[in-house]
Amino acid sequence: MVVRGGGRGVFWCWSAVFGGHGRGGGSPAMKKLEHYSVQKVTGDGRCLFRALVKGMSLNKGVTLDPREERENADELRMAVKEVICDNENERFKHEEALIAITVDESLKRYCQRIGRPDFWGGESELLVLSKLCCQPITVYIPEHEHARGGLGSGFIPIAEYGTEFSKGSKKGKKPRKVVRLLYSGKNHYDLLV
Repeated sequence: MVVRGGGRGVFWCWSAVFGGHGRGGGSPAMKKLEHYSVQKVTGDGRCLFRALVKGMSLNKGVTLDPREERENADELRMAVKEVICDNENERFKHEEALIAITVDESLKRYCQRIGRPDFWGGESELLVLSKLCCQPITVYIPEHEHARGGLGSGFIPIAEYGTEFSKGSKKGKKPRKVVRLLYSGKNHYDLLV
């Protein structure tokens, strides 16, 4: 699923998840409705990375100040750049992310853009980061966006990444708590808790 800021990707995601159902009511998506609180994240172009850092920290019982949040978000973005752009051996371990990237643009152009602090993250970055951080991540949309103007206050899951890390492993690793991200449809991510 593509949950990237760009009309085509979001439309594809909506139709793939909701099978063309334009109104809530009987939609299968409404059966997955969940309720959380929204923790707003600064909309400075690095919101996906900020929301992810904030969620991983809260799962560990740590609260970040705004400077730490920004710096850690930039570190996550640069970790993706390192894997995809700077390390050919690592790059090919993330084939799904490479496909998601090169559907929209050349790898060279992507590597130029991801170095900027206002780079907008999306599906390809979530694919890489879920594996790099061994972190299960679920992306949701607001119920009212699915219902096209409805008044619902719940959230519908549209994509999951790193689900294998929520189960733990035979090597004694503990299962990780899921980080829940809210994609608003306005090219912005917040955190759900």
